[in-house]
Amino acid sequence: MSRIFVTGGSGRLGRSVVAGLAEAGHTVISVDRDAIPAGQLPAGAEQHTADLLAPGEAERLIRETAPDAVIHLAAIAVPFSAPEDVIFSTNTRLAYAVVSAATDAGVPKIVTASSPTALGYGSPAGWLPPSFPLNEQTPPKPWNAYALSKLIAEQTVQMFAAAQGTRIRYAAFRPCYVISPEEWEGALTQQGHTVRDRLQDPALSAPALFNYVDARDVAGFLDVLLEKMHSIPNGEVFFVGAKDALATAPLAELFPRFLPGSAPLTAHLTGTSPAFSIDKARELLGWEPKRTWRTELTPPFEGEDTASSEQAALNDEIHAGLVPAGATKETP
Repeated sequence: MSRIFVTGGSGRLGRSVVAGLAEAGHTVISVDRDAIPAGQLPAGAEQHTADLLAPGEAERLIRETAPDAVIHLAAIAVPFSAPEDVIFSTNTRLAYAVVSAATDAGVPKIVTASSPTALGYGSPAGWLPPSFPLNEQTPPKPWNAYALSKLIAEQTVQMFAAAQGTRIRYAAFRPCYVISPEEWEGALTQQGHTVRDRLQDPALSAPALFNYVDARDVAGFLDVLLEKMHSIPNGEVFFVGAKDALATAPLAELFPRFLPGSAPLTAHLTGTSPAFSIDKARELLGWEPKRTWRTELTPPFEGEDTASSEQAALNDEIHAGLVPAGATKETP
């Protein structure tokens, strides 16, 4: 097992990443400005409180703890939660400081968190991608400091990958709207609503394009990524999301209501299909998320769920050998 240095380990995502990697048998070094409460620090984890923007602090901690891998999560995590110049400066400086220090120390595996917001959805000027589902080939068009800072974090690891060749392996990942374990039980999400609120009122989930991911599934993704980094191209970027949408109706019905001009692009997002593809992580890493809102929400959702009903009908068609609408049947 590895020694893994995790920045931002006390955050909403960080706590689950630290716990998940420790549970997988790794020794985890959590680093954040604020400590994880002593009773919540999992066995197999240690923690350090530090300001990673202080000159030399990231380098000192990485050299002292001698990790086999670094996962950089620390950032101002919510768009517009601070002045734009503060978000941009903080996030880009943190990414460079941590990735540079890890590179100088010769850490063999370095991963940084990015964000789906790098694609630019939600722009006041309007936004439509070339196609759906969105994937790693969708052109990024960041329109705020947070989204731009995350795109620069990706470019930071790719810059170092270009300079280091295969000596050090780098990757970035874009976690969808993170749901922590306590939020399934009614705790507020980062936008101040409950998960149940977001399901009952699609206008709350529409700004994030109905994307989400369980924080524990992100931990599982990172465990697999670290294991497979030696066998994939250097500097890769991955979307990390649930296999369904955070919605009770098919996105083919919802998107035209909230994203003008999207109807022709989203008509095929039937059943529980999400707006973001995780096929790259599936194909390169063999990773699959284990949790959905239908399995985790407590108590279970009791309202109408037409997306699930439609998905069941589609599955029945496929199992019966029928061809879904819009598809073509190939001759063997």
